[in-house]
Amino acid sequence: MESQNLKQRTRSDDPTTTTNNNGTRREKKMKMAKRGVRSLAIAVAVPLCLTIANIYFFGSSQNYRDLAKPFWYPPLWAIHLACLASSFLMGLSAWLVWAEGGFHRHPAVLPLYMAQLALSLSWDPLVFLLGATWTGLAACVALFGALLECSRSFRNVNPIAGDLVMPCLAWVAFLTVVNLKLIYL
Repeated sequence: MESQNLKQRTRSDDPTTTTNNNGTRREKKMKMAKRGVRSLAIAVAVPLCLTIANIYFFGSSQNYRDLAKPFWYPPLWAIHLACLASSFLMGLSAWLVWAEGGFHRHPAVLPLYMAQLALSLSWDPLVFLLGATWTGLAACVALFGALLECSRSFRNVNPIAGDLVMPCLAWVAFLTVVNLKLIYL
């Protein structure tokens, strides 16, 4: 009888010795997905942590609270919340560019991202700690230019990443107007 010569298929515990091609492909995809989630968490957490530390050390200014401001001036907590949201969006868009290989194919994109990160982190200490509103205005204008160039460069790599920069551009434009009004108060 032929049934006596049949062998039963067993699944090996070692994933490298499997003969099932779908299983190894699935395992590779799972490993890549885990690496992707880890890199996304790092790409978003680092700018967020830097922004939180910046707010903690330099963001609580009694001078801003004591100013006689127009009604449309945002409270300090709203400024800090918008800075955190902007930091989150920029981290996410930078990760999208990185995931597409944009930092390797377009080497000018990474310095642009780092410049916008440094400029966004410098605004709080300049305006709230040092009271240098003119220098803060210059930082806002430079930040707007860096974000505009980031948007253009990110869009070349990943259109969604370029679109994620647009709310940050709107925020910095509003922040520039607030900073300009701080000079004349």
